[in-house]
Amino acid sequence: MNKSRLEAFSDGVLAIIITIMVLEIKAPEDDSFESLKALIPVLSSYVLSFVYVGIYWNNHHHMLQVVKKINGSILWSNLFLLFWLSLIPFATSWIGEHHFSAVPMSVYGFVLLMCAIAYNILQNKIIKLEGKDSVLHRAVEKDFKGKISNFTYLSAIPLAFVSPWISGLLYIAIAILWIVPDTRIEKQIN
Repeated sequence: MNKSRLEAFSDGVLAIIITIMVLEIKAPEDDSFESLKALIPVLSSYVLSFVYVGIYWNNHHHMLQVVKKINGSILWSNLFLLFWLSLIPFATSWIGEHHFSAVPMSVYGFVLLMCAIAYNILQNKIIKLEGKDSVLHRAVEKDFKGKISNFTYLSAIPLAFVSPWISGLLYIAIAILWIVPDTRIEKQIN
């Protein structure tokens, strides 16, 4: 099976996700700079989520760059990832509208955790099809960043009820960890 349709579909869905997030930002009714102050939580949640979607797009692109073949299991795993990514606009809107309160922050963390799990499932399905000698397997077999991310999300979800700000800082820390382009695949290619 050719991977180009999977890439094109995924790119389209991710573009729509970003579009939905930005459309959730409502312009203030007033025309002053002061009126923008009320939008700070909404804009902050948008920036964080935009970074997360960008990270997934970047890593998805790198992963598919080395994939030679796909099958039905990979197609469904990719859809599972896109499902969870498609919930980011909902969670983003909720945390922005409710000023990063506990329940929305914990749900946001759950969505991020499920995105990470879905990405790992997709990665593992590709490795299963392509084998242990594949470029992808060699690149990700010691997935330190992935393990740290999942542990951090698992910690941040209940911590939202202690302090939503602690959860928020943990989500930001993981975004910073991943925003530096992951060169593991590129190193394997070269």
